[in-house]
Amino acid sequence: MPWISGVKRPGMPAGRAWLAVAVGGLIGSELRYGLGLAFPDQPGSIPWAMLWINVTGSFVLAALTTAWMDRPRTSFWLRAGLGPGLLGSFTTFSAVVFAVDQLARAGAHPAWIAYLVLSLLLGLLAAGLGWRLGKLLPRNPAGVAAGGRP
Repeated sequence: MPWISGVKRPGMPAGRAWLAVAVGGLIGSELRYGLGLAFPDQPGSIPWAMLWINVTGSFVLAALTTAWMDRPRTSFWLRAGLGPGLLGSFTTFSAVVFAVDQLARAGAHPAWIAYLVLSLLLGLLAAGLGWRLGKLLPRNPAGVAAGGRP
């Protein structure tokens, strides 16, 4: 870990990126947890809150990633904090698998099949729409660094 040793190794992100991922991860997981509490699922039904959390996260992550491709000077710590940190912890594949397993064990076969199919289709659709939105956003003028400094 770069912040422990104090020596920056080639290929390793700076301590700021590690911190940004940790803070983003905390915020993203708390947002997901809070939304799960605000919109509880009915037993044996499709976990709608988790579905929309994952679809929304897929959309935003695709939009940001596409926009960042046109802005290579965007700070790495910001991309790491928002991408793998916040959105990586906001969305969850493990919860999808867990819900599918629980629904299948409860014999709610139409629900787990619908949830799995909707998760895949809506997630891919959201990512495609996010990619399209990211391509429509105005490009960063050449020579302008992140934070508006030339």
